[in-house]
Amino acid sequence: MKVFKELAKAVRRFAFEFTDEGHVYFPESKLLRMGVFTPKLIAPDGTIVEELPLAHNRTVMEGRNHQLDVVFHGGTPVTTWYLGVFEGNYTPLDTDTAATFPGSSTECTAYDEATRVAFVEGAASGGIISNAGNEAVFTFNANKTIYGGFLISSSAKGATTGVLMSAARFSPSRVVEPLFSLQIGYNISLVDA
Repeated sequence: MKVFKELAKAVRRFAFEFTDEGHVYFPESKLLRMGVFTPKLIAPDGTIVEELPLAHNRTVMEGRNHQLDVVFHGGTPVTTWYLGVFEGNYTPLDTDTAATFPGSSTECTAYDEATRVAFVEGAASGGIISNAGNEAVFTFNANKTIYGGFLISSSAKGATTGVLMSAARFSPSRVVEPLFSLQIGYNISLVDA
């Protein structure tokens, strides 16, 4: 509880910085808030074909403002977040929003799941919250090159409503063939820096 009071004071005094990746750094407390996507390519038989490199996300301004409003200003929390993927050769920007990102990034909707896939997170522990054990699975029904993933509050594929929390560009991008899946883990951490 003491840490949150310190962070609240830091926010009121604007005693925080944003890294180039859009992470939030609190120099006085030496805390860093960041997120990491952990994508894996899965064959139709369920075997892991490839574990892609970790992709550090950019927490966009819209997402940072939402977090600050909820934690420190009594804003309404989002009860379910969703993961999506994009097929445009696009690098996420701090100015991206839920209204602009699906179009700018060319959101991919060529997967069997009816909606964006729910981010089913476990309880926070050790300063980390993640969907480990409940990773989002996208089963593709067309050949697609996937450039990255994102976390958003609206479930409908291609929807331009809600709050965009974060997005990451995968490096390198990956071609996913029909019947193959992309399994995406997502970890958010508040750690000593």
